Amino acid sequence: MKIIVMGAGVVGVTCAYQLAKDGHEVIVVDEAQDVASIASLGNAGLLSAGHAFAWASPRAPGMMMRSLWRNDQKIRFSLKISPAQWIWALKFLRECSPQRSRENSDNMQRLAKYSLKMLENVVKETGVEFDLSRSGLLYVYRKQKSCDLGAEKVKLLKQNGIEAELLDRDDVVKREPNFAKIREEIMGALYAPGDMSGDSNLFTVNLAKACKKLGVKFRLGERIISLEQVNGEIKALITDKDRLTADQYVTCLGVHSRHILKSLGINLPIYPVKGFSVTFPMIDASKGPGQAGVDEDNLLAFDPLGDRLRLTSIAEIGGYNTSYAEKDFQAIIAGGKELFDGAADFTKPTYWAGLRPMTPKCMPVIDRSPIDNLWLNTGHGHLGWTMACGSAKILSDLVRQRQPEIDRKGMRYGD
Repeated sequence: MKIIVMGAGVVGVTCAYQLAKDGHEVIVVDEAQDVASIASLGNAGLLSAGHAFAWASPRAPGMMMRSLWRNDQKIRFSLKISPAQWIWALKFLRECSPQRSRENSDNMQRLAKYSLKMLENVVKETGVEFDLSRSGLLYVYRKQKSCDLGAEKVKLLKQNGIEAELLDRDDVVKREPNFAKIREEIMGALYAPGDMSGDSNLFTVNLAKACKKLGVKFRLGERIISLEQVNGEIKALITDKDRLTADQYVTCLGVHSRHILKSLGINLPIYPVKGFSVTFPMIDASKGPGQAGVDEDNLLAFDPLGDRLRLTSIAEIGGYNTSYAEKDFQAIIAGGKELFDGAADFTKPTYWAGLRPMTPKCMPVIDRSPIDNLWLNTGHGHLGWTMACGSAKILSDLVRQRQPEIDRKGMRYGD
């Protein structure tokens, strides 16, 4: 079959790869000039099944409320005059009960675990390089309350077949010697040895090359205008340059999926959550992190990506604006200097802000849409890089009418 994939981020390109492997004729369309140049460009780089917990939790409403007058919350709610934001926020709050939060986290962990397995398959098949590290990920706690919560997370992860352990402060320093300087502040850490890290932009760029060898065509710099529907079927994709036809169409447009499909009567519960990152050239790797991870109570993710150090933080529910100012990164840089002073050239920052396509359940929609030849693979939120390869395999299985290898609970349209 001829299939058009809308979106050339990590989700779209992994999807194109799996579909092409199945023998389909695939075309990828995106308005960006290069693949993985928007949301997949500057993310944290963490491949983190051990961090697959729903943001919609019993703690989230308090964070959102406090963020209206405090700037130190993991989830910031920037109130807008936007019915779409309010509706999404109400749905998000509905998912914050202990029972719903647990169920959503279970679903996320199942997909994340499967996706890391599929990523390994892609690496074996293509030899794609992307500064991959298999050192596991370290989630460090400075507060006893956070550490106690980490102990509960370890139990939940193990129940879902994800290897995890709780470390004390001595174990943390042993795994990450740079933390010796803050040893007395550390209460413990969750260590997930099966987690990985790597550059999602580099992965996607190189996987796109493998896709081209399989015959995938990329039409970049081409803005998607609409989908043409006739008699309950998509007949064409309309761009600012052409009218493209195919047998099947796949939506992998992240935060923009909702706008493209709304006119077709398809209402995706997606709203953007902005994240920030800053990347520095590494000058002394011995002073940098030996593995990636998160300083949980300071909202700081750190990742050594080859000859670079990336720091990321903040989840801001505030609309589609990707603008930023240098002051937005001050706390991130200060945290990086505290932990890894001398590791990187902190005078040469590369700033980035991007939008995560978040659903209230924090789970992507991977399903056939109400229109038979239109498919959905979108809404991956803060774990798009982690979930991309597994989502692509599930979508390709559905298109081929194969039974996916894992339960799709929480991933269906309308779930």
